[in-house]
Amino acid sequence: MKQTRIDKKFAELKREGRAGLVAFITAGDPDHDTSLTVLKGLPKAGADIIELGMPFSDPMADGPAIQASSQRALAAGQTMKKTLAMVSAFRTADATTPIVLMGYYNPIYVYPVDRFVADAAKAGVDGLIVVDMPPEEDAELRPQASEGGLNFIRLATPTTDEKRLPAVLAHTSGFVYYVSIAGITGTKAPDLAEVAAHVGRIKAKTSLPVAVGFGVKSEEQVSAIARIADAVVVGSALVNAIAESLDGKGRATNATKGQVLGLVSRLAGALRHPAEAAAL
Repeated sequence: MKQTRIDKKFAELKREGRAGLVAFITAGDPDHDTSLTVLKGLPKAGADIIELGMPFSDPMADGPAIQASSQRALAAGQTMKKTLAMVSAFRTADATTPIVLMGYYNPIYVYPVDRFVADAAKAGVDGLIVVDMPPEEDAELRPQASEGGLNFIRLATPTTDEKRLPAVLAHTSGFVYYVSIAGITGTKAPDLAEVAAHVGRIKAKTSLPVAVGFGVKSEEQVSAIARIADAVVVGSALVNAIAESLDGKGRATNATKGQVLGLVSRLAGALRHPAEAAAL
């Protein structure tokens, strides 16, 4: 594969001597227009890479916050075509910030795969994280994605042992996503000592950057993980910020955009100035 936006971003972060902030939102949450406005504002707020969730009716790896975000998006009429259209709209003003689509295989399968890869690449998507597609079952998507110029990013977990790790790392590109807790998203805090040990073990086996996510919510956590990993992923905290800004009928308010982007800005500040965050 030629160098992708993700590769270029991590090279830039390395030159700057800091970890990156990966911000996750669900496409279409709480509605298409609000979601697009938030998406466009993420880079200026401090997001280095964007993970855009593909709404799905049965997000089994996600906790209540992200499950609810998918339900809101689907109820508002979000589809895969609309999600890719959001990426295209984002690219009209931003040609450099990487966008990774994250979610489950079913919506890709029914699209179907060949058309999805072509449309995603055309829209300006840079990578895919498909959480329910293990290495043994990726032949329907991973080769096509790679041929289409999309990084195929895999998850490593606390239960990924030495025997399993080579299979996870094989054909992975862009970065490795280390899941810092065993379980679903946003339900408990990571143990930093354990995270450091696992990240070190992964880095001993690959030259790819390692991003750490699941359970990362606070400025202090972001600051601490930034010392361990090449990037920090924040998801549930951002979709919670969206949920808390909605009115009694679940609709966006004037506070929605500012509440989410304000949180991203604070987390980005903690990442860029870890000593200050540690003193909070």
